[in-house]
Amino acid sequence: MPPRSEEPRRDPTGSRRGSSRSTGGRGEPRAGEPGVGGISDARAYTPRGRTIREEHGALGRPSAGGAEQRRTPRRTGAGGDPFRPALQVLDGGRVGSTRAGRREGAPAGRSGVIRTVQARPARTPADDDDAPPPPRRRPGPRAPRRPERPTARRSPRKPRKPPRLADPRRRLRLGTLLVLVLFATIGIRLVFLQAVDTPAYAGGGLADRLTEVDLPAPRGAIYDRTGAPLANSVEARYVFADPTRVEDRAAAARALSPLLGLPASELAGRMKQRTRDNGRESQFEYLARGVDIPTAKKIMALDLAGIGVHRDERREVPGGDLAANLLGFTSQDMVGLEGLEARYDDLLRGEYGRRVYEAGQGDLGAPIPGGYSRTTPPKPGSSLELTILRDLQFKAQQVLKDQMDKAQGSVGAVVVLDAPTGEVLAQASHPTYNVAKHEESAPTDREDAATSFVVDPGSIHKAITFGAALQEGVVTPDTALPVANTIRKGDTVFRDTHPADGQKMSLAGMLAYSSNVGTIEIADKLGRDRLIDYQKRFGLGQPTGEGMPGEAGGRLLPAEQWSGSSDGSVPIGHSVDATPLQMAAAYGAIANNGTYVQPHLIKAVINGKDGSRTPGKAPVTRSVLSPQNAAALRTMLQAVTTVDNATGLAAAVPGYQVAGKTGTGLRYVDGKQQPGEVGSFIGMAPADNPRFVVAVFVWSPEGGGGAVAAPAFREIMGFTLSRYRVPPSAAKPPKFEVFPR
Repeated sequence: MPPRSEEPRRDPTGSRRGSSRSTGGRGEPRAGEPGVGGISDARAYTPRGRTIREEHGALGRPSAGGAEQRRTPRRTGAGGDPFRPALQVLDGGRVGSTRAGRREGAPAGRSGVIRTVQARPARTPADDDDAPPPPRRRPGPRAPRRPERPTARRSPRKPRKPPRLADPRRRLRLGTLLVLVLFATIGIRLVFLQAVDTPAYAGGGLADRLTEVDLPAPRGAIYDRTGAPLANSVEARYVFADPTRVEDRAAAARALSPLLGLPASELAGRMKQRTRDNGRESQFEYLARGVDIPTAKKIMALDLAGIGVHRDERREVPGGDLAANLLGFTSQDMVGLEGLEARYDDLLRGEYGRRVYEAGQGDLGAPIPGGYSRTTPPKPGSSLELTILRDLQFKAQQVLKDQMDKAQGSVGAVVVLDAPTGEVLAQASHPTYNVAKHEESAPTDREDAATSFVVDPGSIHKAITFGAALQEGVVTPDTALPVANTIRKGDTVFRDTHPADGQKMSLAGMLAYSSNVGTIEIADKLGRDRLIDYQKRFGLGQPTGEGMPGEAGGRLLPAEQWSGSSDGSVPIGHSVDATPLQMAAAYGAIANNGTYVQPHLIKAVINGKDGSRTPGKAPVTRSVLSPQNAAALRTMLQAVTTVDNATGLAAAVPGYQVAGKTGTGLRYVDGKQQPGEVGSFIGMAPADNPRFVVAVFVWSPEGGGGAVAAPAFREIMGFTLSRYRVPPSAAKPPKFEVFPR
């Protein structure tokens, strides 16, 4: 488009366009109008949309002739103000010096308002090049002119203050600062995520990929002194059901019944859906524990919905009831409940290990090479090596059972001790039970009679009285005393089963015929306090600490609690409570040259990890009798098995010298005397150099225990001597005079 000419347009008459209002259409100026023409009413578009008249009126500046002076908006730059009025008033038809300022005067004869426009600054060639050309006017239909009204005089008013425009530089700086702060915050957070919080986030995702596997730790075994297993654990399986997934309970129970050996009705009941205490449906129920591996494989082959198997452990006792009362049993979770299994549970129980590794999903469930992996090795339980000899234990139980059947006894106990060491070689109880089926037994069948069967020992206690008298010098091996048929102590009369009729009786004779009167007379010379002291030295009144849980300690009657009859009952073994093991240990002191050795069951502890052996705790020992007095007492005790009509002839072992004593006592339960009697025999062999001590106790409600105790001793002692290949005694037993002259 060609540049707009600065020359104002003219009409056909040659006058400047836009002057019609000043000439009234005839080219003549109107009276009272300024010389700029008749376009004073034309509107110029200001930023506020005001007319030139309104703009000039707002300025409130009167002209020289008393009329209001108007002016057009100013240009704001070399390129022109974008808000320049759409219509400018031109003077003289050209843009000239009139743009430099207001008209300095009006033509003569003009009165009224002089319209002026702001002078344009002088243009330079650079301005002409940069400034855009002004918009070109386009002709259009003209509205008919209205008669010009006289301009009303308006009161001047204060011009409005133009609005303050915002500073874009401040907003730019503020925006930049906010962006920098935002990016700095994001950067710091990224550093924390990558450097500080990395383990936490990595661990959170790792948990979804970890697989945990328990590494089993078997429970330690229990061996006899030769290393033969008495109880050990084997790998097995348990069978379980998820009741929420079992489709046909009846069919599944029928299929499992012959394999598990359980009724189908019982299995179906275990598969029944039930709600736990937490309100959730049970998804795990045991069907069987300790199932052998071949049977478990058959169950898996059935592919029953909701039925599964998993690794388990089963406790096996090869001997069934062999040493069952000693060993005890465990729960299905391999926790000791009774016997040695309970006493040494912390030592026998193993600690499971665990392997945690990173694995894939589905078919890629194998460990990820180089992924996370941590293994806690299992700690197998330690094993116990007992002092028990399996063959001897079996023989003791067999003999005891046979003799108990003859006497219809209800409780029996056998203890076999190695005299020099105090090791328990056999400890049998009757009744007994099968450990594998312990749930079918009564609690009384599972008691260890040797440590829990508390009785009045009876005449076997007389050896303690005689030993104390010898050690205190009250009597000598050659002492003989006149013995009456009866003796009164308090309100009780004590009598002998073999009357002496007042004759002098040797100490050996008193033991052979089990004289109550002679023993009481010796105890009177000894005194209460010294007798009680020797009872304690021989181990009565307190548990032996053998190793069995719940061992009874027995009871000794303090001297201040003795009544008149106690002087007669205590020396002969009444008003005294003791266990078979305590009495066996007391005779062990006599056999061991007067030195008491604590009986014990643990020979060694075998480490489950490396198999190293640690010897058991050394037994407690103490001197009770001198070797000479112990030997003299053993010699006198031989009269029990050799003198004619002696009480212990049935206990003699062919080929061996046997020293021992019979006893008849009572049993009390909760302070009440039980019917029947307790027959017992404790002896040692060979008597000249004892190697073993055997104690047999039998309680029969109908009596007759004494008649079976001595024969049981003979069988067990004979087997023990033969098993250890002890040569027969070379010397003949001594000759005893019961009634010396």
